[in-house]
Amino acid sequence: MEEQGNTVLSVNNLKKKIRRKWIIKGITFDVYQGEIFGFLGPNGAGKTTTIRMLVDLIKPTEGTVTVCGKDVHKDHNAAMMHIGSIVENPELYPYLTGWENLQHFANMIPGMTEQRIHDVVKLVGLDQRIHDKVKTYSLGMRQRLGIAQALLGEPELLILDEPTNGLDPQGIKEMREFIRALADKGLSIFVSSHLLSEIQLMCDRVAIIRKGEVIAVGRVDELLDRSTTRVEWRLMPLEQGKRLLECYSAVQVIEEGQQEEDKAWPLLSADMDPTSVPELARQLVEAGVEVYSIEVKRPTLEDLFLTLTEGEKIG
Repeated sequence: MEEQGNTVLSVNNLKKKIRRKWIIKGITFDVYQGEIFGFLGPNGAGKTTTIRMLVDLIKPTEGTVTVCGKDVHKDHNAAMMHIGSIVENPELYPYLTGWENLQHFANMIPGMTEQRIHDVVKLVGLDQRIHDKVKTYSLGMRQRLGIAQALLGEPELLILDEPTNGLDPQGIKEMREFIRALADKGLSIFVSSHLLSEIQLMCDRVAIIRKGEVIAVGRVDELLDRSTTRVEWRLMPLEQGKRLLECYSAVQVIEEGQQEEDKAWPLLSADMDPTSVPELARQLVEAGVEVYSIEVKRPTLEDLFLTLTEGEKIG
């Protein structure tokens, strides 16, 4: 997604109090047309509570959620016409075929046609197996059928809670590519996940939530640009190299130790601007420090997440 589109989902100062305790403390963010928006947070951060408020399963104490300009809580039916969602696991009937499952849910949507069922089956790539019983489907196929169900009403916003949960690496890759293809067709997708590497590959923008508050929101590349790049040096003698690097205020030596595969060359990690590496390497060599290797470690979403949440486990 190169350009910011129309606002499809707007969350404004959303709060939730349960038993005198504020679980959600004022969350604000927007999701734009045709983008994949990631929602990340440690266990207990408030992700599930927020998602339940987005789809009106629970009422907020304060704040608003609007979808395509409709208030989810005040104008439920009109707002929900624009939303397709899978919260936790897709609800499917294993002893019915995929087609029969979709027919069952289609019967609940006014004006639904058989052609629309055909369209979503093709969209999710289940053409060859749609008339098989769901109990014979793989986990990835069940996820696709659940998404087909969520897309029956032609929503503008698709909310997915852990869509790659339980999938093998190939299934995760296929699901990522599938979700991207949906966004490329103009659908807005809100996705929560604990797989940070996948979110980094999949999402255009992310919000990171901690203890009921959004602590960062923005494009993935822009958030990572704010993070410090780490450079790993293997030097000898280590202490002399460390002293020289620490002479530069822009370099922060964060750890040192042995490299398992080559214990003869100690490892030194430093947070620093990678553009200064050539000059520092030259000075190290001139000072008699042997440089075995230099590896620039670009910041990842996981690095940023751990920094912002002070190492709390995601879930």
